Amino acid sequence: MRLLLVEDDAMLGAALRTGLRQDGHAVDWVRSADEADTAWIAAGKAAAYDAVVLDLGLPDGSGLDLLKRARQRRLATPVLIATARDRVADRIAGLDAGADDYMVKPVDLDELAARLRAVERRVAGRADPTIVIGDIAIDPATRSVMRGDQPVDLTARELAVLLALARRPGVTVSREQLVEALYGWEESIESNAIDVHIHNLRRKLGADAIDTQRGLGWRLAGGRR
Repeated sequence: MRLLLVEDDAMLGAALRTGLRQDGHAVDWVRSADEADTAWIAAGKAAAYDAVVLDLGLPDGSGLDLLKRARQRRLATPVLIATARDRVADRIAGLDAGADDYMVKPVDLDELAARLRAVERRVAGRADPTIVIGDIAIDPATRSVMRGDQPVDLTARELAVLLALARRPGVTVSREQLVEALYGWEESIESNAIDVHIHNLRRKLGADAIDTQRGLGWRLAGGRR
């Protein structure tokens, strides 16, 4: 998933970005309401974030006001609030303003990752945590992949590419969309990185696992079960 992390605490923000990246997410980290507004609300659909992790106490404004502006502009990006505000009234206000989930700091990284997976399943209309495309089964929680009855060992980047394809069953995913799914603003990318990941996935999953749509991108062969 491509995530926007809105957190002004430097130490916590760095830890969350590192942990979420290790979990296979592309993370853009901003530290103020103004930066978040530019990256998410002003950019609108062009930002293409899969979810936003939002602190409420920002140095230049309220995260709650930021969320309300996004919903007023019909931005449906899932939002998970992560804040030190632990009163029941604060939780109710956050959820009623349009948040999809609410966590109280200190945040456990494993729980945050699990809640993001749950949000993703709801948005995709999936109840089963395992994504099955043809004979390929992916469990994002355990980061395990099976083809038929055989386990497949993938690197973090290879798994991220596979998930980006699996989350759009039957749809051709462009090179630009894969880059957005894998890399945050501050991460460098080699010009042939996506081609290398696709090549490695075909080597490990089988040459027939991924179809190339020349000039358009790639898609997983087979349909979701």
